[in-house]
Amino acid sequence: MEASVVSGDGEAQVIQSSTAKRGGWITFPFIIATMGGLSLACGGWTMNLMVYLIEEFNVKSIDAAQIFNIVNGCTALFPILGAIVADSFLGCFSVIWISSLFSLLGVVLITVTSTHDSLRPPHCETGSSLCKSPSPFQLSILYSGLALGCLGVGGTRYTLGTMGANQFDTSKNQGSFFNWYFFTLYVSTMVSVTALVYIEDSVSWVLGFGLSVLANLLGLIIFVLGNRFYRHVEANGSPFTGLARVIVAAIRKRKAFLSTKPEDYYYQDEQLGGVEKAAAALVPTKSLKFLNTAALKSEGDIKSDGSLAKPWRLCTVEQVEDLKALIKIMPLWSTGIFVATPIAIQGSLVVLQALTMDRHIGPHFQIPAGSMVVFIFIFTAASLTLIDRFLYPTWKKLSGHPPTPLQRIAVGHVLNVLSMAVSAMVESKRLNTAKSHQKDSIVPISVIWLMPPLAIVGVGEAFHFPGQVSLYYQEFPASLKTTATAMVSLFIGIAYYLSTAIVDSARRMTSWLPDDINHGRLDNVYWVIVVLGILNFTYFLVCCYFYEYQNPHIEVEDSSKSEK
Repeated sequence: MEASVVSGDGEAQVIQSSTAKRGGWITFPFIIATMGGLSLACGGWTMNLMVYLIEEFNVKSIDAAQIFNIVNGCTALFPILGAIVADSFLGCFSVIWISSLFSLLGVVLITVTSTHDSLRPPHCETGSSLCKSPSPFQLSILYSGLALGCLGVGGTRYTLGTMGANQFDTSKNQGSFFNWYFFTLYVSTMVSVTALVYIEDSVSWVLGFGLSVLANLLGLIIFVLGNRFYRHVEANGSPFTGLARVIVAAIRKRKAFLSTKPEDYYYQDEQLGGVEKAAAALVPTKSLKFLNTAALKSEGDIKSDGSLAKPWRLCTVEQVEDLKALIKIMPLWSTGIFVATPIAIQGSLVVLQALTMDRHIGPHFQIPAGSMVVFIFIFTAASLTLIDRFLYPTWKKLSGHPPTPLQRIAVGHVLNVLSMAVSAMVESKRLNTAKSHQKDSIVPISVIWLMPPLAIVGVGEAFHFPGQVSLYYQEFPASLKTTATAMVSLFIGIAYYLSTAIVDSARRMTSWLPDDINHGRLDNVYWVIVVLGILNFTYFLVCCYFYEYQNPHIEVEDSSKSEK
């Protein structure tokens, strides 16, 4: 998705004198190896964090789930900040190596807490009322490591992809790069969720975290070693600055009278010297017309040489229309928040469920509780292949056109609600079994029962998240294509924070979530989420009904291509 972004104005910023012979596939091994190392390290300390907090820091189970969700929210939101800093100030290379260093320091601190007994509370039986809570000093070391780790993820996850695409001149090569980029991300995450989590659970926390440190260090070293081959792109400002200028300019000119003459407005072509072309352009659209004053020219706005005298008082019509496009799509975007929220809640609570269930596969192997989310990745990856190879072609043959992004998102909504309903039924069965075996700390029910809801949510993600990216990429203006991908990460980050609020409210207002979930009603939490999901889906359908495509010609082109 980001390939089209880096092939635009950003490439014009390349310093030709020093980077003319740089870039290309020679940089590919360095960037992909860096991505693999950093993703492996990130998964090594995030995926099993709940278990580490419960078993080694004596953190209560629901509190551990809350901390886990907050950390995941940070790792989803911080990449947006990293992308803005790279675009506006430091450039990709500086942001990546600095962030990789932050990440390394964070994982080292987390590893240190596992090696020194003085940095952890005394060990005790999990769930015992006699367990001693960690001291403020012990928590400060742990939280410092988590914070540095989150900052490290924020500065690398998007910027590595953007920098990698900057190395290529054609969309074909950029597309190939991104295929390998996301493949590496998924594979590295799956390795960390399985191998590293298993080592942490079954061998040693020190070894598991130590391997994360090694992976992070190798990623940083490999990235820096490739510097002499990279093509560097100058920071050219964030598109969010232009959007902010529209709001400020519209407020400052709120009393101005709108004109129907095109020549009274300021256009991008006029800024570049194409006065005649700008004069022939259409006036701004009538929707959200209160923003049009931001592009209305007035005395003193433009210097004699044609440049802007007051950039925060006058914007181009294109910038105004860009902001309008964002505002129009925001209701649809907001529906994604509560699709991601149940996934975030399920991802943390399923670990607590697994800790109380029989996790043995055969006489010798036990599934680590922190590895349960790997089933979501597996079913998402498998579903993406089946959908692309079989479902979409069949849909085209039957209907004459491919499914629209909104249709794909709708399927994701339905599957998400279904997954929560199945989770509620599975939890009811687990609780009934726990009641008949109250003396057992481990409920004699196989953890395999948790796989069906995880499988359904994985298939739902294969529909929902790609559909979201496709919709934003199609509907956002050309200057905001990077923002299209970031919008998905943004609502995922918000969803993690919202999930902590929902879980905290359920814990405060009901008796459904005690520290020992065998004496609670986690199934009721899932049923409430089902009801909220149905309401959210209804809201989504209403938004779809009123939404007008900004780029309907893309759908027409897709249909004509499929007919051929």
